Amino acid sequence: MQVDKNWTPTIVAFCCNWCSYAGADLSGNNRLSYPANVKIIRIPCSCRLNPMFILRAFQRGADGVILCGCHPGDCHYTTGNYYARRRMTLLFSMLDYLGIEKERTRVEWVSAAEGAKFAATMNEFVEAVTALGENKRLEDFRCKQ
Repeated sequence: MQVDKNWTPTIVAFCCNWCSYAGADLSGNNRLSYPANVKIIRIPCSCRLNPMFILRAFQRGADGVILCGCHPGDCHYTTGNYYARRRMTLLFSMLDYLGIEKERTRVEWVSAAEGAKFAATMNEFVEAVTALGENKRLEDFRCKQ
């Protein structure tokens, strides 16, 4: 199998508005670096992420998807992250059934004060997805340029 040296993975990060997005902002303010190929999508709460959005991201060419939300018990909407955790557990089993490696998806709890944790998590996730290689399983070739 040939490995493309110029290939960089496309990572989609769904971040909770109240904690994780603020953590990403703090990492930028503190000049902590994480790869530029991480595309952040701000969502109101981690429970508002429809699992179909993750499947659609994979279909549109994402190589990895990460959901970042508030720590359990610290959600702005009280119990939102508990619902997200249950929903993501079911999604992980469905992705396993579809043949997508479990290392391509991840859930991480990052608060607004954890900018360093956000940057470290993104760097670690990009490394893991890069080691897996390009995602071809759900890709829609019509979406490629």
